[in-house]
Amino acid sequence: MKLVSLRKITLVKCIMILLVINFHNVNAQTGSVNEPVRYIGGTHIDPFTHEAGLQYAIGVENIQTLRANRTHPELSDGYGWTYNHASNLAYWNGQFYQQYISGEKDEHRAPVHTMLITSKDGKKWSFPKEIFPPYKAPQGVKIPEGSTGYMMHQRMGFYVAPNGRLLTLGFYGHTENPFKENGIGRVVREIYKDGSMSPIYFIRYDSQTNWNGSNTSYPFYKKSKDKGFLAACDALLDNKLMTLQWFEEDKGVDSFYSFNKGEQAFNWYKRKDGKIVGLWKKSFSALSDDGGKTFSDPVKANTLVMSGGKMWGQQTDDGRYAISYNPIDQTQYRFPLSIVTSDDGIIYDNLLLVQAEVPVRRFYGIWKDFGPCYMRGISPGNGNPPGTDMWMTYSMNKEDIWISRIPTPIKYKVNVDVTDDFEKMDVNGSIIDWNIHSPMWAKASLIKENNGNYILQMNDEDPYDYCRAIRVFQEGKTVTASFKVKVVATDTTQFDIDIADKFGNRPIQISFDTDGYIKAAAGVAMKPLIKFDVDKWYSFKVEYDTNGIGKYSIFIDGKKIDENLNAVVAVKSVERISFRTGTYTNMPNRQTPNEVDYPPLKGSDEKQKLSTYYIDDVFISSKNKE
Repeated sequence: MKLVSLRKITLVKCIMILLVINFHNVNAQTGSVNEPVRYIGGTHIDPFTHEAGLQYAIGVENIQTLRANRTHPELSDGYGWTYNHASNLAYWNGQFYQQYISGEKDEHRAPVHTMLITSKDGKKWSFPKEIFPPYKAPQGVKIPEGSTGYMMHQRMGFYVAPNGRLLTLGFYGHTENPFKENGIGRVVREIYKDGSMSPIYFIRYDSQTNWNGSNTSYPFYKKSKDKGFLAACDALLDNKLMTLQWFEEDKGVDSFYSFNKGEQAFNWYKRKDGKIVGLWKKSFSALSDDGGKTFSDPVKANTLVMSGGKMWGQQTDDGRYAISYNPIDQTQYRFPLSIVTSDDGIIYDNLLLVQAEVPVRRFYGIWKDFGPCYMRGISPGNGNPPGTDMWMTYSMNKEDIWISRIPTPIKYKVNVDVTDDFEKMDVNGSIIDWNIHSPMWAKASLIKENNGNYILQMNDEDPYDYCRAIRVFQEGKTVTASFKVKVVATDTTQFDIDIADKFGNRPIQISFDTDGYIKAAAGVAMKPLIKFDVDKWYSFKVEYDTNGIGKYSIFIDGKKIDENLNAVVAVKSVERISFRTGTYTNMPNRQTPNEVDYPPLKGSDEKQKLSTYYIDDVFISSKNKE
């Protein structure tokens, strides 16, 4: 009897456990409040290289919009400040608006102000102008005990109101922690179509403090006589999705927010079923069934690996969805900048590269993490540029400001031969299907030669960065690649050409070296081939077979220069060619000290002598042997 009873009890326990497990699985269903988003790709990064073992989202163009310069402010922002971060983006009145916070040297240290730059096409950007100056308290108002000064900190930069007015916003607080009781309030001003701006007003005071119109430096927005401006501000205050971006800085003890469980750096998109997906730092997500007035409790999406940097999600113009983030759980090493895509805004796949470059940080500063981070796109309602591209802004090393143009649909494979002669491309448009890294002092562009020929031009005047152009081709085990190169001018910069596999391994390496020779890798050594002349076109053909260690032959101007050269590394196949105005680098890496003080890098504020290279007639075919 006892044995039977024990068996019954054990059976009952097993059934209860199974019911609990089954109940848990039902509650954890992907797409529900327990897991609003999920990455199913299974691919994660190689932390030892900048490209991280990932494939590229094809055709992405990364353009530097601000290059910090301490000793020549006239070449950067007019101030010479070297902490630049937390950029935001909008498109209005036929142009881009990019806002960012800027500090003299360090993060969360005074002085800090907010700057604005604009562009008609996303390529050429205006000189920055100050829109919110460092805060100066009224006479007699003292800095609270425990704080050292004033700063700016905002997760939201713009709002295009229903009446068409463009507002820009910032948040004043006290260093080093501007949140909660250390906050002062949110400021607003209107940007007019001619580029001028309204006076600065407070639109909301921090609810956990006693700041008001009598003890702050700017009047409350209700003091404005502009009815259109007042209507725009009122519309913003009534917009619960837009203002939920404010929650982190002001927790809303006055019940201003209809949802009070938010995490850090909120953004959102609408699924095809009408539900709103909320995203926050550190992989948190939630769902809203009422248009964003309230959300489910934020839960961690464990399949999206990230740390303290932001993530950005949106529906793209092709009707699909994308989430961008730094896919590693290391706050000080925020690279690479990646993207995953989805058909329904729930299930995401294909972890791809948006920005793989990590230029050396030229200026030390407190909490200046390495890499491209704090990405932000254009929030719903804040404009949509012409075309179908996705646009994002981000900072590099919390030092320089960049923008990405990401073609949609987002793809990573090519299924036809490459036949790029550039003749059908617009010199004022995009370099179609090429991945471009274009710093201000090392730009890539399409130009038209005097004879009418269209070519890819790569310039370099930057002592600590380079221009890079990558073309993904059909993956293959045997490849024939032909291309033309002209060295127009060269100084201390060598020009490198690599053929690489989908993980970034570089079995074929060719270089126009600084000693005047064209060289090619033969195993571990770079072998001189011929001496090159400046201002002369050279036609290359590379025939490569990945079998075994890998062998290749190289032809220049129709003549076989060398054959059966050993590849540098063995790979299964190759899928991209890279042109770069500088040597390959993998520094900083994830062991490079981040918080060790050092002086500015030598010569970082000075241009080096201009080097210029032309690329043309890139034709690549590949096969997979049976």
